[in-house]
Amino acid sequence: MAIMCIFFFLVASSITTTAHGQQRLSHKFYSRSCPGVQHLVRATVEEALRGDPTLGASILRLFFHDCFVNGCDASVLLDDTPFFIGEKNAPPNMNSLRGFQVIDAIKARVEPRCRGTVSCADILALAARDSVALLGGPYWAVYVGRRDARTTSRQAATANLPAPGASFSDLATSFAAKRLSPRDLIALSGAHTIGQAHCSSFRTHIYGESNVDASFAGALRQTCPPVQGIGNSHLAPLDVQSPVVFDNKYYQNLVARRGLLHSDQELLGGGWFADSVVWRYSVNQTAFFSDFAASMIKMGNISPLTGNRGEVRLNCRKWN
Repeated sequence: MAIMCIFFFLVASSITTTAHGQQRLSHKFYSRSCPGVQHLVRATVEEALRGDPTLGASILRLFFHDCFVNGCDASVLLDDTPFFIGEKNAPPNMNSLRGFQVIDAIKARVEPRCRGTVSCADILALAARDSVALLGGPYWAVYVGRRDARTTSRQAATANLPAPGASFSDLATSFAAKRLSPRDLIALSGAHTIGQAHCSSFRTHIYGESNVDASFAGALRQTCPPVQGIGNSHLAPLDVQSPVVFDNKYYQNLVARRGLLHSDQELLGGGWFADSVVWRYSVNQTAFFSDFAASMIKMGNISPLTGNRGEVRLNCRKWN
């Protein structure tokens, strides 16, 4: 499948320091130590999406799930060992995260050129940006210089990742804990304009709630039975209109009460501010793209490891 043309939306933004005295991230961090790394990442992601466009949503989701658990430190990429169970097998991630092979492929191409230089955390941030852009979404300058964690926490993943049944209030509280505003919440939720969800994630919404279009719910019930445990792995697109195109159809779906997850539809009805932002994005894709890119930059600055903290993994799945 041919990759769709890219909508370039350049975002100029200065990154703030992550802590007193801590080094700043910079979009030029590898300009001397590993020039051309961004082109290599992009080429590898493009190749992967050409074979399977749904991987774009998976890579983007990996980045979200990494940053929301102890910061953007590639801890989500660590495999379990006999001594610990990491984030991959936390309940919100188990049997649902994918795209690891794309990160592995990028790392395998980077290491021969720049050994021990480019972190897995930065590779994930770059790959998420490129996934969005290659599927038609905005392009922004990714600030790099992160290092990789030597710790991971199944407990933190379970506690910190927003659930598909979360209320608007719960979502806002979760995002605020990461210093992300309600506008960031609504803009970043637009990532659900691509990707899919399991029946187990939206069953309650289509069977037990009133804020859902009847015909939309009826169509979903054909492949998602009401009985818990039956058909749990059946998939439905988060955006039924254009599931592999990054656009503003997600917000149009919300206005039409066709949000797949309870947490999606909660954005409309979250108060006058939330409603106004949803409506604006539904009619103004440029505004959505601009805010999404800015919010991705903010999210990418959640507690990064810099300087001498952490390490640069040679294999993204395990410590050095």
